[in-house]
Amino acid sequence: MLPLIIIGIGKLVYFISRIFNIGSGGTWPGEIALRVKPDILKEFSSKLNKGCILVAGTNGKTTTSLMIKKILESEGNKVIHNGSGANLLNGVVSSFIQYASWNGQIDADWGVFEIDENSLPIVLNNLIYSSSEARSSRLLASNNKKLIIVLLNLFRDQLDRYGEVDVIAEKWGKALTKLPKLFQKQMEHATDSIFCLSCGGRLTYDGIYYSHLGVWKCERCGAKRPKPDISKWESLLPGVYNKYNALAAVSTAKTLGIPEKIIKKSLMNFSPAFGRQEEFIINEKKVKIFLSKNPAGFNETLRTVISLGAKKLLFVLNDRIPDGRDVSWIWDVDFEEFLNNSMDIIVSGDRAYDMALRIKYANSSKFQIEEDLKKAIYLSIRKTPKSETLYILPTYSAMLEVRKILKGRKIL
Repeated sequence: MLPLIIIGIGKLVYFISRIFNIGSGGTWPGEIALRVKPDILKEFSSKLNKGCILVAGTNGKTTTSLMIKKILESEGNKVIHNGSGANLLNGVVSSFIQYASWNGQIDADWGVFEIDENSLPIVLNNLIYSSSEARSSRLLASNNKKLIIVLLNLFRDQLDRYGEVDVIAEKWGKALTKLPKLFQKQMEHATDSIFCLSCGGRLTYDGIYYSHLGVWKCERCGAKRPKPDISKWESLLPGVYNKYNALAAVSTAKTLGIPEKIIKKSLMNFSPAFGRQEEFIINEKKVKIFLSKNPAGFNETLRTVISLGAKKLLFVLNDRIPDGRDVSWIWDVDFEEFLNNSMDIIVSGDRAYDMALRIKYANSSKFQIEEDLKKAIYLSIRKTPKSETLYILPTYSAMLEVRKILKGRKIL
């Protein structure tokens, strides 16, 4: 009876949030549910017919989890997914509440959830254990259900919140070693670090594709990049990072035995998640949003938009809680390599002057500062010819603002 009441209250909170425009309703239903019944996630997940897939990493988890969802649905599966981007424990619980019927039924085969990299150990703990069970017993949510953990990458991101990459890596390692042996089967992968995980020696590279990801080897102990189970797959989305995302989704699908024909069809028809290469047509002009929230992601975004012929750029830098208060990371972005004075650049956001200073030091003098985001978007669109595309590169909270302005057509 308690879960039924929790679902009812959660759905009511969700609808109130949406009606009064006080948020997407992606976290509060779950937050309330967890306070009433801390082990509610284990109970919800036990109702899934086939199991759970968790996707964690600094970059790419939204796109990869959406790809996996689409592939599973193409095979006829019913999928619960935190598509709003609420990727903490309360967001996962909220997704179950939103999906459940008013009478408490959860008729779904899979739960596919993107998970904040710092929250992965917490979510794993809540999925596998119940507070009423002895921690040493390691009882599973359901012995015949699958739990697939997709680990994408770790890059420097929100240092004021997470600390350095090795802090998150250590948390992941401890969480994974605590898993029952039933869960500890691994596919060979190609995620790397600049230091050898076996001996601590510095790695050398025969090729670098994306930040520290590439073909590596350790001269000290002889360790080298494992041969990936899957290394080639056609993807319509531009950017090297999206090739990594697609390969992760394909690896997951193949692990589940999904036919290659279904996988290919799903990815060929795939549309990006919100704010990730999302496209708008405003005044007959094409506008594309590329979320850019850390050095590795920003570099790859710049590389991608320049390969697409970008001439009009709008950078929006915020320093709110979802972005991280410390914006010193912009000095690790390789603006010097990518920007030139033939580009028309406008900078905006809470920390517009910080971004402007960074661009100035990159020897790019052709830029304009407009602190008011709505005016910055209007100005950028006005300066973009119909034959060109405006590329907007915002941090996370800025991306939400940009989408709200564009979707509401408040610039018109």
